[in-house]
Amino acid sequence: MLFGLDGVEIGLIIVFLCLFGGILSGFPVAFAIGGAGVISFGVIAALDSAGLLIHQAIDTGSEAYSALIAEGVRSDAISIFRYPELPRYETPVFPGGWEQALDRNISFVVNRMNERVLAGQSIETLLAVLMFVLMGITLERSRIANDLLTTMARVFGPLPGGLAVSVVVVGAFLAASTGIVGATVVTMGLLSLPTMLRAGYSPQLATGVIAASGTLGQIIPPSIVIVLLGTLAGDLYSAAQEQRANLAGCSDALTYLGEPAVVSVGTLFQAALIPGIMLACLYGLYAFGYALLNPSKAPAVELGDNGGEVRTRSEALTWFLFVPVGLIVGMIALGQVNMVGTQNVTVDSFSDAGQTASLRTNVSEECQASMIELHGQEAWDAAVAQQQVIDEAGGVAEARELTEEERAAALQDKLAAAAPIGTGIAVAFLMLGLVLTTARGISPSADPTPLLIGGLGIVLALAADILFINPLTSSGVTLLIIAIPLVMTLYGVRYAAGLLSQNDLLRVVFPPLVLIVAVLGSILGGITNPTPAAALGAGGAIMLAAYRKLADDNKSGKIILNTTFAVVIMILVGVNFDLRIGLEEVPLESWIAFFVAQAAYLYAIFGLFYALWVLFKGGILSPVVRETAKVTSMVFTILIGSQLLNLVVISFGGEHYIQQFLQSFDNEFKVFLIVMLVLFILGFVLDFLEIIYIVIPIVGPVIYGGTFDPKWVTIMIAVNLQTSFLTPPFGFALFYLRGVAPKEVTTAHIYQGIIPFVLIQVVGLAILWFFPQIVTIFPDLVGN
Repeated sequence: MLFGLDGVEIGLIIVFLCLFGGILSGFPVAFAIGGAGVISFGVIAALDSAGLLIHQAIDTGSEAYSALIAEGVRSDAISIFRYPELPRYETPVFPGGWEQALDRNISFVVNRMNERVLAGQSIETLLAVLMFVLMGITLERSRIANDLLTTMARVFGPLPGGLAVSVVVVGAFLAASTGIVGATVVTMGLLSLPTMLRAGYSPQLATGVIAASGTLGQIIPPSIVIVLLGTLAGDLYSAAQEQRANLAGCSDALTYLGEPAVVSVGTLFQAALIPGIMLACLYGLYAFGYALLNPSKAPAVELGDNGGEVRTRSEALTWFLFVPVGLIVGMIALGQVNMVGTQNVTVDSFSDAGQTASLRTNVSEECQASMIELHGQEAWDAAVAQQQVIDEAGGVAEARELTEEERAAALQDKLAAAAPIGTGIAVAFLMLGLVLTTARGISPSADPTPLLIGGLGIVLALAADILFINPLTSSGVTLLIIAIPLVMTLYGVRYAAGLLSQNDLLRVVFPPLVLIVAVLGSILGGITNPTPAAALGAGGAIMLAAYRKLADDNKSGKIILNTTFAVVIMILVGVNFDLRIGLEEVPLESWIAFFVAQAAYLYAIFGLFYALWVLFKGGILSPVVRETAKVTSMVFTILIGSQLLNLVVISFGGEHYIQQFLQSFDNEFKVFLIVMLVLFILGFVLDFLEIIYIVIPIVGPVIYGGTFDPKWVTIMIAVNLQTSFLTPPFGFALFYLRGVAPKEVTTAHIYQGIIPFVLIQVVGLAILWFFPQIVTIFPDLVGN
């Protein structure tokens, strides 16, 4: 053996040396990865042909091996790491020769490109990357960060370490709206770093907080890291659990686990939300604590008026705390007594199918023993009892068509249980009421009459709903009944919007906040998957940037505002009216609603094209498209190159060798800890994209094949990968910041500044390690 090492070990060393050499060579990373795969395969093939690479394989025909099998040890559990004393024999790393390996690699490359890049199931999800990148770059070019930093600095500046806290807040905000680390770090470095230095902040704290806050886009949804990890995690978890079920003697993962072995990108977005906010809070707490201990290095700064009207403490508490909380609590209380609730009285034509047992019980003895070990004897006994009751009743009841009498009785039951006020109307008027109360708090000295008229409209609308509207009232009639109260409410809301626009904080935060709520709300709420939501975000970012451009040029943005209203009208009409005009009998209100929705759709399309024209004439659209194409091309090229490198590792048994090493540890916590340490160390020299596409496919079958929740595993990996942007010498956030930092800020300052934040991320990982509920609680509450 060469250097006393196994041939597979030498092959792995060659692959990683070629990879690091390619990255350090200065070639674009996307091409360096593919080139490293080609070169490493050539070197390994040459050494193998020369007889220098010898693999010590276990002799499966030996008596010792047969004795282990006779003892009940599974063949897949036998490895040189677990049983080093077993007899072995020497074999080349390419048993069939490098020619055969090359032929297989070419075939696999074609298949994998087709599955993962061109026409596979994950391509639709990967399209979200393109649109999230377009959304982020468009918002970055619209100077949203400039306004946010200026406004937040006025709000938090008077606090100790306030400027650093404002950078964290803006970083979290930009993470949820752009998610582009490079753009965020560069923008905040250009805008806030000189201000912080002039205010007396230490260069270490200033640079550290900017670099760390800029990386929040890698964990706070919508995150490109989560999208890319999610496409891999879904396949890896499904395949690993199917293999685990087969080894347990069960036919499939659904039987063994009692639930489908799936994990989606939308679910991962839900899981990442609280950890992302937690990291942002840890950054802010560190900045505030640092300022308290070192007031001279993070002084409070007064940056002028924040654009708000002077109000007393009593007025602020009343309109910003007591009244909004009272309205929300009141609606929740009405929901508890069934005054507010669903008014859906739709009756199915068929009965529900019978409930099946919680676990499948018609399984082999081996599978039964494995399921009892996994779920516990109590869960198995409960499933057996449920199945016995089902069998005694003649099996699972099949769905059947209901009679007219049964449908009429079901309708009467639903009418009797329906709440007087529908949830939709209650929530809509609650939101309008909060707008009115917030406007009163923003401007206490303004004329309250229009606000009172709006509030009276809300009361009248709810009273009309209770007295004149029932669950069978059509949407058109409902609109006519509440028309006058709705007009009164909208009159007050329009006046309130004028008051709110006078406040700098709301004027700057509200537009991107609406976009964030629309994109993340549709994903986290399970309304749609990430790809349509990303398209919505890209369109919204284009209109927001166009409105900002028109405002900078002192031109009217009414067309953009009207386009936004057209989209809202289109959504409201689509939700509340039946737009199927192809039916045999179509009521008049459906025709009217259809034409209203069609007109709103056409105007929205016109407004979107107008926004594109504004950005094109303003010289914004072209660089946005070029930058988007550059970033997405890099992502997909790295995807292709990493697939090639992975196939090289697979071809000489490297992937199987690594997996056997990890599986030799009986404790899966220890295995996952080893993987996390390796990922952390690789983050010093590799970007997150290389780690995702090169390392995760190799270790994924092991870490996703155990009892861990796949959401927790994926989010732990994502938080770990976030450190790859901060850890020297190749932390990209450090390079971005170094490029825009003033001359008095040295590289040493930046390196010293990020050390506490890297440690904070390690603390964050430790918190998630010991309290995995932080990751799983939100998906469990919201559901899919």
